[in-house]
Amino acid sequence: VQLQASGGGLVQAGGSLRLSCAASVSIDGIGIMGWYRQAPGKQRGMVAIISNLDSKEYADFAKGRFTISRDSDKNTVFLQMNSLKPEDTAVYYCYAFRHPWGQGTLVTVSS
Repeated sequence: VQLQASGGGLVQAGGSLRLSCAASVSIDGIGIMGWYRQAPGKQRGMVAIISNLDSKEYADFAKGRFTISRDSDKNTVFLQMNSLKPEDTAVYYCYAFRHPWGQGTLVTVSS
């Protein structure tokens, strides 16, 4: 499985970004997909995950600001990020259960 993440960039605090993760295979067969992030000098941690039954889980910092969704027709998982803060600056990685990590997309939030 190849995971292609996109949508990162530079945004001011309070702004929004929408990340996309396109899979090379049907995401319905993968099960759990999601997003992790890694800031400089920190460990990679979960942001949000979604199952093929549309069950979702968010990290505490993401609740109320981020929304994860999936489009099976497009084999794509999205992460809508609103009210971004400078501490959200990180490389965001697409996650697919039992598959290698996709490449990351850099999100930079300026104050």
